[in-house]
Amino acid sequence: MKNRFLHGVFIILISLSFAYAQKSGDQSPVFFTIQAQDTVKMGEAYNEKDTTGNKSLKNRIKPIQANFKRINSVTKWTAVKKKDIEGESAEGGEATFYYTDEGLQKVIAKHYGEIGQKLTEYYLLNGQLSFVFEKDYKYNRPLFYDTKAMKENNDTEAFDFNKSEVITTRNYFENGNIIMITNTTGRGFSIGADYPAEQEEKIKEDFKRLLKLVNYSSVMIYQP
Repeated sequence: MKNRFLHGVFIILISLSFAYAQKSGDQSPVFFTIQAQDTVKMGEAYNEKDTTGNKSLKNRIKPIQANFKRINSVTKWTAVKKKDIEGESAEGGEATFYYTDEGLQKVIAKHYGEIGQKLTEYYLLNGQLSFVFEKDYKYNRPLFYDTKAMKENNDTEAFDFNKSEVITTRNYFENGNIIMITNTTGRGFSIGADYPAEQEEKIKEDFKRLLKLVNYSSVMIYQP
């Protein structure tokens, strides 16, 4: 029953999109975006204490933490550029690029979807990725699943952002390579594990796509 309702919502959205395209004479697909008043502000890492309990990597992590604090202590940027992110999530997203006289320092990307949203912050040191903070929200119910839908489906919950599952991941880079990953479960991964290699590749590919939004090519993406 629940799946039938969600399928109905999807059909309605597609129909509205098609009708709008015909009316406007534009045959390109129409993407529905969440209005500003409907978005939920995702908590950024500005005031978060960036720490690790891995003693063996403590000295290697210190420069990364210092750079993180340095960048977040900047009160006046040389330039701040905002770009829309299209085609990567159902509800779109936005990316903000922060510059000082030395160049690009930080990028904050936000992706919105019907079943969740994700915040990713990229910090640069000497032109390379130094630290990447990820905060992934998985909604308890789809964004448009209101109390009416809940009752129609004999459900006990409607969409409630405060009931979202939140997974926070910190990725530490040294000379362009991941040296440690920590997440909300407290698990750590060594340099030689398969997971960091896969995570590193994904982060770099995502970051490259973001840089294309501002035609930025001078940032080094280290490839071993």
